[in-house]
Amino acid sequence: MTENAPHHHSPLAQFEVKKIVDLHIGHYDISFTNASLYMGIAVMAIALFIALGMRRGALVPGRFQSMVEMSYEFIANLVEDNIGHEGMQYFPLIFSLFMFVLFCNLLGMTPYSFTVTSHIIVTFALAAFIFIGVTLIAMIKHGPVAFLGSFLPAGTPLWMAPMMYFIELFSYLARPVSLSVRLAANMMAGHTMLKVIAGFVIMLGFLGGWAPFALLIVLSGFEIFVAVLQAYIFTVLTCVYLNQALHLH
Repeated sequence: MTENAPHHHSPLAQFEVKKIVDLHIGHYDISFTNASLYMGIAVMAIALFIALGMRRGALVPGRFQSMVEMSYEFIANLVEDNIGHEGMQYFPLIFSLFMFVLFCNLLGMTPYSFTVTSHIIVTFALAAFIFIGVTLIAMIKHGPVAFLGSFLPAGTPLWMAPMMYFIELFSYLARPVSLSVRLAANMMAGHTMLKVIAGFVIMLGFLGGWAPFALLIVLSGFEIFVAVLQAYIFTVLTCVYLNQALHLH
């Protein structure tokens, strides 16, 4: 009991992936975990949110319909501003990506929940999917030669060409890493900070814990803002990468 106590109260214990249903296929572990559960909950919550908002389609929208329409218009404007009208064909993908990251972030703010986007494997999988997708789009539209040639800026002196090409190529290949680390690090850092401050509230008790409790409320509001902001940044960068793939600049 004493050996498990420090681990139980550790601020990082909330990020532990736990098996719910143990499943194996050969040597591969495909167990259903708390991460799988909360990703499923996020998908169902999104479906329920959209279904409740669009079930009536009233001329004067209600609460849920207004929220769904605002979400739709927000992402549609985001795509138009960053990609142009040509990017609207990718709107379903970008909208789904934004809603998934947003709901996963917000679900992590509920007490005793699990923050899926705090795990680099999840965010990297999303970022790698985007990276491979935009790369294929660029190659298919412009051809492999034009795509590879875009890494050399126009007007580069011949003696600098190898170095510049390597720098541009390296920065391009680093995109999925930077995109995934940014989201995971922000989610993990914020939730760890909240856990630490909550520990002070419990430790100091009713009389001495009011100050950290007030700080905890303020930081919780800030973390909700960060959860929305990180979903927005993730989506904006996806639009920027897609724009560069479509126009090679």
